[in-house]
Amino acid sequence: MELWYTEKQTEHFGITAKIKQTHHTEQTDFQKLDMIETEEFGNMLVLDGMVMTTEKDEFVYHEMVAHVPLFTHPNPKNVLVVGGGDGGVIREILKHPSVEKATLVEIDGKVIEYSKKYLPTIAGALNDPRVDVQVDDGFMHIAKSVNEYDVIMVDSTEPVGPAVKLFEKGFYEGISKALKDDGIFVAQTDNPWFHSELITKVFKDVQEIFPITRLYTANIPTYPSGLWTFTIASKKHDPLEVEDSRFHDLETKYYTKELHKACFALPKFVSDLVK
Repeated sequence: MELWYTEKQTEHFGITAKIKQTHHTEQTDFQKLDMIETEEFGNMLVLDGMVMTTEKDEFVYHEMVAHVPLFTHPNPKNVLVVGGGDGGVIREILKHPSVEKATLVEIDGKVIEYSKKYLPTIAGALNDPRVDVQVDDGFMHIAKSVNEYDVIMVDSTEPVGPAVKLFEKGFYEGISKALKDDGIFVAQTDNPWFHSELITKVFKDVQEIFPITRLYTANIPTYPSGLWTFTIASKKHDPLEVEDSRFHDLETKYYTKELHKACFALPKFVSDLVK
């Protein structure tokens, strides 16, 4: 007998993975959480039926969320991650020696708990002394923060359930206030094959707030379509104008200084979404 997990990414399309075992399943206060072990991608975190991260391909997402803004900012010291309870973005942030404090605000403490247990290579850095882990509402945390952060990263699920308000213009306005005068913000903004309208809406909203707004992409096999977008916005620093001297060596598997600028070269059907 074989057991397979299928994520229905649209009404008519999905991806499927053969399962070795289910480690844990629970309806938390916010979402359905499943931690499963797959044959192809190792341990996999699933929230509300959507793949959040896997041991095999997690490095792509986490490196691209973290390193593009952190190399764009000349001296990032205080960094905030909204969501991201699996800890992968935090792990990548701490590779930058200038970072003095990394705050993680995750609404669902169960994500943190079970990521530490079943995804230790991803969540291991959450115990670092530079990290402040807060189980709290990221939307409200942003609303209470003023001129505090150098970089803010929104590592959310897709816009369903508790993450819906993290895709609203008011949230981006709050982020602008929470950032310092030369601050940078980045968010995952889904895929152009199935959610093109979301990319267009978010980019338009962010562009009305920040003077520099750009879209970049990465290849993530277990995310819908495999082609994933990120929207980065800055008050001052352009990610396409980073001087070579600013890059320093990092241990990465996907991100490189050459890719830093190359990832902004978009397929035409994607660039058309944000013209």
